[in-house]
Amino acid sequence: MERTVLKVDGMSCSHCENAIKKSVGALDGVSAVTVDLKGKTVTVEYESSEVSLDRIKNEIEDQGYDVV
Repeated sequence: MERTVLKVDGMSCSHCENAIKKSVGALDGVSAVTVDLKGKTVTVEYESSEVSLDRIKNEIEDQGYDVV
C-alpha cells in the first residue's frame, strides 16, 4: 500500500473536495482519498500494483484541477 500527498491548485470548496474524492476514489486500487482545502493537498492511499500515480494525477486533472 502506497500513501502519496499531492499538491493540487484550484480547489476552493466542498464541491471541489467531493468531485476529487468521488472520481479518484472510484479508481481500482484506491482505498482512501483525503482532501485538505486549506493546505491544497490530496492524500491518496492506493495499491501501486493496481493503479499508477500518473493515473491518479490524470483523474484529478480531468476534474479541472492542477497537480503541481
